[in-house]
Amino acid sequence: MSLTRWLVFLSALMGVIHFACSEELASMPDAGPDASGETDADQGGDDGDAGDEIDDDRIDGGDEDQPDAGDGEPGDGDGDEPDDGDAGGDGELDGGDGELDGGDGELDGGDGELDGGDGELDGGDGGVDGGDQPLTAAECWAHKANPDLPGPEYDQFNPVIGSHCLGTNHQDIDGIELVVFLGDSVTAGTPPTPWSGYYRNLLHGMLGDRFGDVEVRNCSAYGARTDDLLLPSNQQILTCFSSLPEPKRTLVVMTVGGNDFFNMAEAFNAGATAQEIMDMAVEAVRLFEEAIHWFYDDPSRFPNGVFVTYSNVYEYTDGTGNMSSCPSCLLVGLCGNWPEGRAPAIYLNEAYMRIAVETGTDMIFLLEHFCGHGWAYWDTESQCYEEGSERWLDITCIHPTAVGHQEIANMFISVVDE
Repeated sequence: MSLTRWLVFLSALMGVIHFACSEELASMPDAGPDASGETDADQGGDDGDAGDEIDDDRIDGGDEDQPDAGDGEPGDGDGDEPDDGDAGGDGELDGGDGELDGGDGELDGGDGELDGGDGELDGGDGGVDGGDQPLTAAECWAHKANPDLPGPEYDQFNPVIGSHCLGTNHQDIDGIELVVFLGDSVTAGTPPTPWSGYYRNLLHGMLGDRFGDVEVRNCSAYGARTDDLLLPSNQQILTCFSSLPEPKRTLVVMTVGGNDFFNMAEAFNAGATAQEIMDMAVEAVRLFEEAIHWFYDDPSRFPNGVFVTYSNVYEYTDGTGNMSSCPSCLLVGLCGNWPEGRAPAIYLNEAYMRIAVETGTDMIFLLEHFCGHGWAYWDTESQCYEEGSERWLDITCIHPTAVGHQEIANMFISVVDE
C-alpha cells in the first residue's frame, strides 16, 4: 500500500477513532495557541544566494567519513540487532494517540491526560549530575546503553550537552520574535490528538510565555523528507521565508528524517542491498546538511539573528528491531525484523549531531528519550526497558500520542531555556 493511499485510509480510520474517543479528547486541556496566531505558509518563494562560510564564531566540528557495508559499525548492515535506530520513521503515517490492542483488536481511546502546565522537565529520564565536568551524551543515556548493541557515538564530535540531557546547548537563544516549524507529520501533528495538543502548538505557547507575542509560521507537512526542505516542489524553507531578508529574530524548529528512514525500510523489504540502503542514508544527510547551512551561509538573510533546533530520528521498536511489535505494521507492509537497519540509523543520527556541532545549532535526543516508550516498551529484554514506563507512540506505530507531543515540546523548550 502506497503512503498516499495509507494516509487516505488512515484519515478515515481516525474519524472513527476520534468519534469513539471524543469524551477523552475533550478532557484534554487546550495548551496551544489560538488558530489566529499561526500562519500556514503558501507554496512559493525564491532560493537565496548561497554564501561562502559559516560565521567564524560558530562551533566547528569534524569531517564526515563515507560509510560502507562492513561489520556492524556505523555504515554497515551485517545483521546486528538494531538498538536506537529509527525503524519506522516519523512522518510517513498519519494517526493519533489511540491504542490498538494486538490481541482482541479493540481500540483504546487514549493513553493519558495531557499536562496543562508549562511542561518543563527537570532532567528527563536521562538527566545526570555532571558535577564540574562537562556532560557527555554517553553519561546521559548510559541507562539505555547496551555494549553488545552499540548505538550512535555522539561524543566523538565533542558536543556541548545541556544539563537536562535532553539535547545540546550550542546556542544562547533569546529575544525570539518569530518561530518557524518545518519537517514532517510529527511536527505537523496528527489526529486524534487535538490541534491544541500538537507539540508545535504547545511549544508556541511556551515561547509566548517567555518572549511575549511570537509570530508563528508552519510549513511542515505529512510525509515530508529531507529533500522537501529546499528542493522543488515543496521547498519548505523557501516557502516559509519567501521574502528576505527576514527582519525578525527567528527560531526554526523541525523534525525530519523519519520518512527517509521509512523509505529505507521499504527498500529493504524490496530486496535492496545494505550498501544501496546506506547510499540512501548518505543522500538524506547531504540534503539535510544543505538545508541547515542555508540558514547561515548568507548572514544577510537574517540580519537580526536565527537559531535552528531539530530532533534526531527516533524509531518505534525500542531498540529491538521488531517491526511487528506494532500491530498496525500489517497496514503498511513493514512487519518482520530489520536488524540491518542499525547501520543506517546510527549513521543518520551521528551525522545529525556532527551537523549540530559544526553549525552551532542544537539537536534534541528524541531517539534516546523515546526509547522505552515505543511499541516494545513492555519487553523486559529491551535495552531501553524501564519498569512502569508507558507508550508514547500511537496506533500508526510512529506518531506521538498526546503525551508524546508534550514530551517533545518539553525537550525543545528545555534547549531554548538553557
